[in-house]
Amino acid sequence: MKNIIKSLISQISSKDSEQSDFKKFQKIIGYNFNNPSLLVAALTHTSREPASTKGSPFERMEFLGDSILGLIVSEELFLEFPEYSEGELSKLKSKIVSRKMLALISNKIKLKNFIIFNTDSAGKGGLNSILSNTMESLICAIYLDGNIEKARKFIVQFIMNNYPTQLKKGHLTDYKSKLQEFTQAEFQTTPDYQIIKAEGPEHEKVFTIQVTIKDEIYGLGKGSSKKEAQQSAAMHACKKLGL
Repeated sequence: MKNIIKSLISQISSKDSEQSDFKKFQKIIGYNFNNPSLLVAALTHTSREPASTKGSPFERMEFLGDSILGLIVSEELFLEFPEYSEGELSKLKSKIVSRKMLALISNKIKLKNFIIFNTDSAGKGGLNSILSNTMESLICAIYLDGNIEKARKFIVQFIMNNYPTQLKKGHLTDYKSKLQEFTQAEFQTTPDYQIIKAEGPEHEKVFTIQVTIKDEIYGLGKGSSKKEAQQSAAMHACKKLGL
């Protein structure tokens, strides 16, 4: 484990670590790092890693953090809902660990203020992608610095705590699936999504998408990604159909 940690932090510039008040962030999340360099590694996005970096520390930590998050959330739901089927548990888990949910939670801890990244890098997947990936990287850092129980405490406190309200607040219903199930049953067809507009610079694109059913327009939606705009369009279609 020590070699893994050494490998991760050795590729991060110490100069970046002096640019943000990481002590303040540790106070916000209620966890003090024994090795603060791990926190710096977790918050240093790939866009700020040296060009010569092999095996991006950020992406590697994101990978492990994603697995740790999935395990803890699965365990908590397994214990909380003994009457739920595998399918019901999977659907609930997928909402809790979703990009949108993690981005929503990141606002609670003011994560955006502490990430070291280039703003142009938000273009590919949007800011929500960077925030959610950094949340996973942060979970990995806590796990490596402490242990699985330290990571569990963070996940339970900030992600699992009052998650039903957060899910409702984040509008995390999968409207695309809901609309498709309805149209297949009622119209024997599936919705068609078309891009109407794509406005703004590459790193701040806003997509406008319309959804049609049998050539009739049922909804328009906007979003910073095609997927987000499709969900918005599907949501409006569901409301129009009274779903």
